[in-house]
Amino acid sequence: MDLLLLEDDADLGRTVADHLVAAGHRVCWSRSLAEAHAAPPWALALLDLHLPDGDGLALLRGWRAAGVQLPVIVLTARDQVSDRIRGLQAGADDYLVKPFDLDELLARVQAVARRAPAGPAGAGASTPEQLQLEPQWREARLAGRRIDLTQMEWAVLSCLAQRRGRIYGRDEIEDRLAEQGLAEASSNSLEVIVSRLRKKLGAEAISTHRGLGYRLEA
Repeated sequence: MDLLLLEDDADLGRTVADHLVAAGHRVCWSRSLAEAHAAPPWALALLDLHLPDGDGLALLRGWRAAGVQLPVIVLTARDQVSDRIRGLQAGADDYLVKPFDLDELLARVQAVARRAPAGPAGAGASTPEQLQLEPQWREARLAGRRIDLTQMEWAVLSCLAQRRGRIYGRDEIEDRLAEQGLAEASSNSLEVIVSRLRKKLGAEAISTHRGLGYRLEA
């Protein structure tokens, strides 16, 4: 699962990120609200409240006001009952007080992910026609219709979706595939995979930028 970790404490952030990665998750660790806004889509967010450039609760309220249904677990040292109530009322799906046990955090991540409604995993609301990815199930849907994808097609598509609307370099994609044990991408041309994806998603779904890479437009 692709997770956003928003935590400005270097030691805690590194410890949490390492534990989640060891459990099989991919983690985007951001230390400020600005970095979180610039990060790619995720399946779930772990949100600290006290950040150098603002209040994480304000970010959460903004997401909910915009219709963003991204599952959120608040991680904070604020341990008063009133603080927990404010976090839950702002739209948090769970609330964990520091210091916490790492295995309990992992269990809560799994529990919140199971409860999350099916739909796009990301920080932005989507229209019914937009391509939706569900990383926990490795499924893609377009206008509500399930798209059958091979393992390689899913790997390439999910890679592009992390920078939806931005160019993803060819070398970067091949490196990501190799990290996932899909090194055969070098022989099974990336152009062929992208071509197959276009047939399934629409000719305009992925644009080619010669000498730069590809961009997911759907």
